[in-house]
Amino acid sequence: MRYNIEGGSLPIVEVNLDPNETIVTQGGGMIWMSPNLKMETSSGGLGKAFSKMFSGESIFQNRYTAMGGPGFITLASSFPGSILKFDISPNAPMVVQKSGFLASSAGVELSIFFNRKFGAGFFGGEGFIMQKLSGQGIAFVEIDGYCKQYTLGPGQQLIVDTGNLAAMDATCSMDIQKVPGVKNMLLGGEGLFNTVVTGPGRVFLQSHPISTVAAAIRPFIATN
Repeated sequence: MRYNIEGGSLPIVEVNLDPNETIVTQGGGMIWMSPNLKMETSSGGLGKAFSKMFSGESIFQNRYTAMGGPGFITLASSFPGSILKFDISPNAPMVVQKSGFLASSAGVELSIFFNRKFGAGFFGGEGFIMQKLSGQGIAFVEIDGYCKQYTLGPGQQLIVDTGNLAAMDATCSMDIQKVPGVKNMLLGGEGLFNTVVTGPGRVFLQSHPISTVAAAIRPFIATN
């Protein structure tokens, strides 16, 4: 599987498939492809469908296979930002934001990732449920806005505003904590909770999560 990511802040990824090679995509991601790609739609079973529903993905995914020779498929991000490629292996799974999965090779498994501290995660909103990419292969993930990467050492922490955590190595851990002080919580304009990421591992942050952009433009949209 060979690929090319282009398009700047409105990115696409073009993936070239060898004969009989398969790519798994989120529904609605395909924008054009060669005519010899065979599409099959599947939920992957009841358990996987339930997991996808809670992690923000469509219950159904599409599998495209190159038939009778090589083929290609082009996928687009659903929001201005970036498309990142991750190498997934049994020793290097990734945790990504819900609805972040765009596509992967057939050996990558998508499952739900819960914050370990259920109560804190629930009240933390966006930080509660994320997706885990495991198995073997490559995966393409959507990032909202500009992406900034940090590499944390063991025990090193980073405080992130809710929704700005796009992805992290599964070696990292995350927790949701309240903003200290009642005055800060009510008047600071930063919400009630922050996400705390603890290393070791890579952390990928996004500058403009779609939920934040939607909240910013909502007052300017006519309701009548």
